[in-house]
Amino acid sequence: MSKWWIENGTFVTMDERRPVLKGHMVIEDGLIAYIGEERPADADAMPVRIDGSRLAFMPGLINTHGHAAMSLLRGYSDDEVLQTWLQDYMWPMEAKFRDEDVRWGSSLAVLEMLKSGTTTFVDMYDRMDEVAKVVDQSGMRGVLMRGAIGLCPEDVQLQKLDEAVRFAKDWNGQANGRIMTMMSPHAPYTCPPAFIEKFVQAAHDLDLPMHTHMSETAAEVEQNVREYGLRPVEHLDKLGFFSRPAFVAHAVHLTDAEIELLAARGAAVSHNPASNLKLASGVARVPDLLRAGVTVSLGTDSAASNNNLDLFDEIRLAALIHKGVSGDPTVVPAAEALKLATLGGAATIRQPMLGSLQAGMKADFIAIDTDQPHFYPQSDLVSHLAYSGSGRDVVHVWVDGIQVVKDGASTLLDEERIKHEAQACYGRLTGN
Repeated sequence: MSKWWIENGTFVTMDERRPVLKGHMVIEDGLIAYIGEERPADADAMPVRIDGSRLAFMPGLINTHGHAAMSLLRGYSDDEVLQTWLQDYMWPMEAKFRDEDVRWGSSLAVLEMLKSGTTTFVDMYDRMDEVAKVVDQSGMRGVLMRGAIGLCPEDVQLQKLDEAVRFAKDWNGQANGRIMTMMSPHAPYTCPPAFIEKFVQAAHDLDLPMHTHMSETAAEVEQNVREYGLRPVEHLDKLGFFSRPAFVAHAVHLTDAEIELLAARGAAVSHNPASNLKLASGVARVPDLLRAGVTVSLGTDSAASNNNLDLFDEIRLAALIHKGVSGDPTVVPAAEALKLATLGGAATIRQPMLGSLQAGMKADFIAIDTDQPHFYPQSDLVSHLAYSGSGRDVVHVWVDGIQVVKDGASTLLDEERIKHEAQACYGRLTGN
């Protein structure tokens, strides 16, 4: 099925000149070959066509921050502050993880993301070979990295760095190009300066981008100032982090000067509204970041701190909470919120062929069932997707022009087995 077409569909293109188009889209060799109102001239020669009526098509969503394997810990510890949640619950449980836990936890996360319309995700964890294998099998697109905490002896630090470098080399460009890798020290407060500098040097050596957590909580920022005399943005800048193409997760607690520095360095921010609200970390200054020219995208963080991986939830939150915080209902309108999850995500991971439905772009897109009460009356589709839509509305998903979800079911993953194995892993980890 190298060339096929969708007829009579409604397409949310993410092109400001024509955000919604009714017509046809042709896919050829994993790319969008044509999109427009006119019926394709060679339509009759194409053996496969899909009836697009009653469906809305939009670019696949891009989740720019998460820890897929932690889906095993969904609901294990809720309603705690970040440091308590990490130190008393997450880290002790994660210390028990084996390869199979990462494999099945990641499979559960990938299944959830695909079925709710995410076609590309960023993942920072360890045992990343297992995650990469899942991505390869699933047909999804993954930006993967061995995240490393540096609060350990130097020999263990070097072992983690070696693992990160080896993984980045082995997997970059694999799965028919659907996997790309990055270098990722966990966070400024969990990594000594010299450890971060080693990751920066490795990123230069391998010509790879960088990603880290940053300024998630006020306490983290205060600790950084106490220990290093600098706030996190200037601290990372001094260590050379932003000498590479880079993006940070959270960035909740920023000053005007830090926002200006991020903009000057071309650094992007992954906004994780649900996780930041659940952990009471605060609300990132997204309108100010956007006004300063900083690229902003959306991330779910892990299912242990969210507790779902439905990026439509993040779209709605991003469109709502900044209105409430600022008192200005015009900030982050519906179209901007959708952009954060599509074009913003593509810009954050530096993949310009993703994030919109236009000729020449990669054929990563989703189909949404809009013949439902919450999409009526059929007035403003962009508004409906941002404020009324849900990942549960997604019925079909394609990555590289290959259908990976059909009628709400994964075409390449065994959902029943994944659920069974994930539950078994949780039982072993918790003794339940």
